[in-house]
Amino acid sequence: MENSAGIQASLAGRYASALFDLASEAGPKDGGVSAVESDLDKLHAALGESDVLNNLITNPQVSRDDAAKAIASVGKKLKVSDLTQNFLGVLAGNRRLGDLPGMIRAFGTIAAAQRGEVTATVTSAHALSDSQLSTLKDKLTAREGRTVKLSADVDPDLLGGIVVTIGSKRIDGSIRTRLNSLAQAMKA
Repeated sequence: MENSAGIQASLAGRYASALFDLASEAGPKDGGVSAVESDLDKLHAALGESDVLNNLITNPQVSRDDAAKAIASVGKKLKVSDLTQNFLGVLAGNRRLGDLPGMIRAFGTIAAAQRGEVTATVTSAHALSDSQLSTLKDKLTAREGRTVKLSADVDPDLLGGIVVTIGSKRIDGSIRTRLNSLAQAMKA
């Protein structure tokens, strides 16, 4: 499996890459990539909902043993696979739980690339309807030549329009950017 150099260059990327390789070797019978990806999605959601869990993974005063016990309990409560549970134990033992959010993102990127998908973030001034998101997804899929997985965000500061980010590419059709460009042109 070949990962981009940018992902492998980061600490989180190296851990995510190692986890991806282990999940690939395990195969679907023992969980596999989709099970680990599902586990990491659950962990991501839990981190988003719990300040206590965020404090646990980032607090340097929590000992390795206490962090390992706590994260093992979280893993059991979320019913993660044995592979993911072991991975969390290694992170706790190496005091790398604070890097977990980055590892989750990197694993998702690696798994999506393996499936031939690309992730796009769509930011709009107002929430887009399901039909608008579906149409946008179809157009981006045709443009990119591969399946696009959309993630939608809302930023009222855009005033109107949308901003689409696919990897390092950015398509900015926001009113804010147009107004800023007009202001710059008027200064000249």
